[in-house]
Amino acid sequence: MTDNPEELRSQWMSQGLKRDSLNPDPIRQFETWYAETIDSGIAEPNAMSLATTDADCQPWIRTVLLKFYDVSGFVFYTNYESAKAQQLAANSKVGLLFPWVALGRQVKITGHAEKVPTAESMKYFASRPRGSQIGAWASTQSQVISSRSLLNAKVDEIKRRFAEGEIPLPSFWGGYRVTPFEIEFWQARDCRLHDRFVYVRDTTGWTIERRAP
Repeated sequence: MTDNPEELRSQWMSQGLKRDSLNPDPIRQFETWYAETIDSGIAEPNAMSLATTDADCQPWIRTVLLKFYDVSGFVFYTNYESAKAQQLAANSKVGLLFPWVALGRQVKITGHAEKVPTAESMKYFASRPRGSQIGAWASTQSQVISSRSLLNAKVDEIKRRFAEGEIPLPSFWGGYRVTPFEIEFWQARDCRLHDRFVYVRDTTGWTIERRAP
């Protein structure tokens, strides 16, 4: 397989997406597409848009990074005092979108989010670069700050505070797991006649539907 995104896009658009080529398990299908996306060399293949709503039903969207996935769902990490965390506390229903537009592909995930166990967050936090650990402590995410210098001063304070030894997991920081009930695989085709296959969870597992572009 070529690692040229333009060639891959052309190849996949020509081939299209067929029902009999899909894995019956959407997580396995995602695994295939995700691996191909990584191999393509495009930037930030794990970047995904996260859509939430607040208590007034106002939708909000931002980009977060996928850090782990398995049959239980898709995991990202954030500040538990951030705007997104407050919105998730009000309404755990979310949408995720992997916009691999350079490859002519998208994956859309609809589900609900819940916090991962603290031990899971601790394990991931310990694996982060020290600078990222300091950043997690220093940033009052989503809060208004008067200047960049204020943030830099906070970083310096945290560096002094944890000058020796390991940096512990902040009590206000951790992960969310999005458990899907619907996953759509979208393949671009000519004339906007795209291929869309949607896995829908039911009481026995997953069913697959083709939907009009």
